[in-house]
Amino acid sequence: MTKKSSRNSVAHPQTPRSLTIGRLAGAAQVNIETVRYYQSRGLIPIPPAKGTFRHYPIETVDRIRFIKRSQELGFTLAEIGELLLLDESRDRKTIRAIASNKLTQIEQKLTDLSRLQETLQHLVKQCHNASSHQPCPIIASLSIK
Repeated sequence: MTKKSSRNSVAHPQTPRSLTIGRLAGAAQVNIETVRYYQSRGLIPIPPAKGTFRHYPIETVDRIRFIKRSQELGFTLAEIGELLLLDESRDRKTIRAIASNKLTQIEQKLTDLSRLQETLQHLVKQCHNASSHQPCPIIASLSIK
């Protein structure tokens, strides 16, 4: 067998088991700075350098995606760090408690936003119905201390 034929004998390249920081960031669809920031916050372990590069386990992509999705759901990085630690210890009761607390916070925000929406709708209606000689109800209402 010649060298050329041995190179062609591999039909599909193997999926990498580790990634450099640039490839990790690309796979997770974040910036390299985001990866470094998560490292500084203790959310992603810093692997030892192998030569001039650090190689991250492929599973780190899923961890970054978890962090980003959790942020979208309103969790702080501190809460995310706690969730990651609790997941490692399989403490589902505490994980549920944290998620339930976050759900309560979101429900309160929705209530507050609904109240704000009603108030602003009322002010817009007042402004529409007010004569041009009167002060604008929106400006007047927002100027009150």
